[in-house]
Amino acid sequence: MDFAFTREQQMFKKEIIRFAKKEIVPRVQEHDRNEAFDFEAFRKLGRFGILGLHFPEQYGGSGADVVTTVMAGEALGEAGVDGGLTLAYGAHSFLCADTILRHATEEQRQKYLPRLASGEWIGCMGLTEPDAGSDVASMRTTAEKKGDKYVLNGSKIFITNGPIADVAVVYAKTDPGAQHAGISAFIVEKGTKGFEAGPPLIKMGVRTSQTSELFFSNCEIPVENLLGAEGEGFNMSLQTVEWDRSALLTPFVGAARYMLNACADYAKKREQFGRPIGKFQATKHKLANIRIFYEAAQSLAYRIAWCKDQGRPLNHLEAAVAKLFVGDWSMGPANDAMVLFGGYGYCHEYNMERIFRDSRLAPIGGGTSDIQKMIISRLI
Repeated sequence: MDFAFTREQQMFKKEIIRFAKKEIVPRVQEHDRNEAFDFEAFRKLGRFGILGLHFPEQYGGSGADVVTTVMAGEALGEAGVDGGLTLAYGAHSFLCADTILRHATEEQRQKYLPRLASGEWIGCMGLTEPDAGSDVASMRTTAEKKGDKYVLNGSKIFITNGPIADVAVVYAKTDPGAQHAGISAFIVEKGTKGFEAGPPLIKMGVRTSQTSELFFSNCEIPVENLLGAEGEGFNMSLQTVEWDRSALLTPFVGAARYMLNACADYAKKREQFGRPIGKFQATKHKLANIRIFYEAAQSLAYRIAWCKDQGRPLNHLEAAVAKLFVGDWSMGPANDAMVLFGGYGYCHEYNMERIFRDSRLAPIGGGTSDIQKMIISRLI
């Protein structure tokens, strides 16, 4: 297997880094401090072509392969874009828009995808519930068919982009007694009567991403807003998992490269006891640990992307291993980077404390590390 990047891919990555450093990074710290979503930066991602990168051209995309698409996420992290904005981009492009791309009718694709690709509309996915996280089959949100409409009742929680989304892919039970086979997916637009988003949740990290509950109270949507067929929702959600554990992981990978570059530069300039701190073994070990994590995490995340490009529909083992490794091991390098900067690392100005906070989400969101171990052990 050849994991080498083409010259075009390498040039594209450099262009994204250059774009992000100029157009987005100068705004990152202010928005993180204020826990504010950067709408301007998000629209710029759309104009640059990142939001719909892997969509076919007729829907406003570029038709990029999965490896190139995943590379875009790494480039944003390497440039210094915060985890909140990259999480919002991932939930929008992969959990919402890609589900529509893969399973919608042509009429639905034409209606939603161009707006999502451009950033005119923001998307989210509603799956997790207060009593149904890892155990998806225990969801209580229902969708009852009445004539030419479905009536949704229930709630979702921890929904990235929830408060700001124009359109949501929502999972609900059309057959409450059928467990996984009774789950279906629907497109629900902002402003639909009976659909409401809660206020943004205050989080430890990824603060610029807006996360909330979603509420459905006798929410009526037309039957044509059903995605695919009834009962296909659970399998649709499984397909989003691989995006969750490749494209949504690579900003963490890129952030590791950002930390490595920043720490190496700081270690050369910062002097103590008459010499640069990079001369001390303790500092060298911290830099080595960050580099080791970066190399391993990059290989694991891109392996999923490569498998998808080879036409493998589901890659549960690769996805679970990558998610577990990045989730459990990203916090160590983030801590090393913060400590290497000393007191400065603990202050907001130098980015390291923000990256440390953002990294704490990795073993929780998109399937906890315990769930990944369960998946891996079952496959064994």
